[in-house]
Amino acid sequence: MGHPVSLGMEHGLQQWERGCILRVLSTVFGVFLVAIASAPGQQTPCPLCRLADTGTLPDLRWPSFQDRQIEIRKFYDSIGDSLAWTREGEVTPQAVMAIRVLQKAALKGLDPEDYDGSRWEGRLANFVRHPELPEEVAHFDVALTVSVMRYASDVHSGRVNPKAFCFGLDNSQKQCDLAALLRDHLIHSHDVAAELNRLEPPFEGYRRTEAALETYLKLAREDDGERLPATIKPVEPGTSYSGAGRLTRLLRLLGDLPASGGPAGNSTIYEGALVEAVKHFQMRHGIDPDGRIGKGTLKELNTPVSYRVRQLDMVLERWRWVPETFPRPPIVVNIPEFRLRAYNDRYQPELEMKVIVGKAFRRQTPVFANSMTHLIFRPYWNVPLSIQRNELVPHILKDPAYLAKNEYEVVDSREHVVPGAVTPELIRQLRSGRLSIRQVPGDKNALGHVKFMFPNEYNVYLHGTPAKKLFAKSRRDFSHGCIRVEKPEELALWVLRGKPGWDLDRIQAAENGAKPLQVNLDSPIPVLVVYGTAVVVQDGGVYFFDDIYGHDKSLLELLDNGYPYSGLPPTSAGLCRRPRE
Repeated sequence: MGHPVSLGMEHGLQQWERGCILRVLSTVFGVFLVAIASAPGQQTPCPLCRLADTGTLPDLRWPSFQDRQIEIRKFYDSIGDSLAWTREGEVTPQAVMAIRVLQKAALKGLDPEDYDGSRWEGRLANFVRHPELPEEVAHFDVALTVSVMRYASDVHSGRVNPKAFCFGLDNSQKQCDLAALLRDHLIHSHDVAAELNRLEPPFEGYRRTEAALETYLKLAREDDGERLPATIKPVEPGTSYSGAGRLTRLLRLLGDLPASGGPAGNSTIYEGALVEAVKHFQMRHGIDPDGRIGKGTLKELNTPVSYRVRQLDMVLERWRWVPETFPRPPIVVNIPEFRLRAYNDRYQPELEMKVIVGKAFRRQTPVFANSMTHLIFRPYWNVPLSIQRNELVPHILKDPAYLAKNEYEVVDSREHVVPGAVTPELIRQLRSGRLSIRQVPGDKNALGHVKFMFPNEYNVYLHGTPAKKLFAKSRRDFSHGCIRVEKPEELALWVLRGKPGWDLDRIQAAENGAKPLQVNLDSPIPVLVVYGTAVVVQDGGVYFFDDIYGHDKSLLELLDNGYPYSGLPPTSAGLCRRPRE
């Protein structure tokens, strides 16, 4: 047995020698791999790995793909780190089909340049010239994978996270397995476009909006963009208007005026079919159809067709934020349209009515989704503290009889009525919130005779109203945030349609009963409060509405910041307020 030190030195030398041999073998083997990679017809995954691991491709329109890096690495791992879009030195038919889809992304309300739409022809040509360069081939492959993944995600769940606007919607649940999608459904597909189309929302309203977008893209190319001249006073039917020629061309282009209608020759008289066309245009743009060309009508007429395209783009984006399926047919309220629709099993409107929503300034109705669980007939209205302090207390100070005249009562924290006259101490307690005000059930109650409850963080719900005259207005943002419905009895009948014994007579009896009555639903009904300034109805008619809360403006600002869009902070102040009524 040798000396321990000698044995240790001998062992160390043996390790060093083995290390040298391994390094030599590694170098030789590496040269061998390079030789294989350089041989004609052979491919190596190394350039793919290297490009995927960098998380950036400088010649992409949006170079960084770190947000997709894990999915891209997973995809290439799942196909053995081989090329996905080229075979034997040629671009695959699937790659060409995918590129054509990316180039036509505008038809989906997306920006083709987010997926390098204008750059693919040059890449294809360069590939044909240099199909033998592994680095170039790998670059082409990864660039197409990045672009297809971006497109697939955007068309499926949207470009933007709605939470960036404090909306109560969550599209994160809609994320799909992009690596599996490319591997199993795209790179060997006979119809790549059809596979990608399957990712889109499955609703008729979405498809109608897509069809309208294609039409408006064409109209935007055809329109000359001339602006109609303003006048000091509204243009009345039967009067002369210097913009009659442009007005005729525009309304024919938009389909409001038949091809054979309009002024004869060079007439400037605003009359006949042209007036009727303006009324039709007004009706499609949420304006009272009086046929007069005032400031509001002129503003809509002078809105570029290209902006209508962007409105449709934004509607498609927001369609992608909503769930793909619902446990029951939903109720949908569209804020800018001031309209409610209740849908049947085929997602067709079964009931429609006007609504009143929150005021544009400080009382906006939130965008969110929840489920209706119950109705309350003859509800009390528990006045929110902000309304109590800022609106009711000043009225009480001016008129101590205000509470009695409007059927209000003061209650304590246990909802016990506090009797007595209005005193300075009572006013102090109302301002502090130690005492509250509620309105008793009845004809004067601000909630009408029924409210529809879908518990949510905003404390917003649907309800009736005694202020029926407000439904005659074309713009109906008058509430403190909750949603007043035009036909509460019809909505109650629809909501309770599956509950035995609840017909119209019983509903009316409950509305006129002696005390509040809560009716629980056997299964919740989804309720969506959405924001779309463009709506395409079942007959294909396209309607546009004012961006009353500025949500379109905020979304456009965010989109203009570039890709990737999600995760940016809100761009408008006040989006997270919690309205109450």
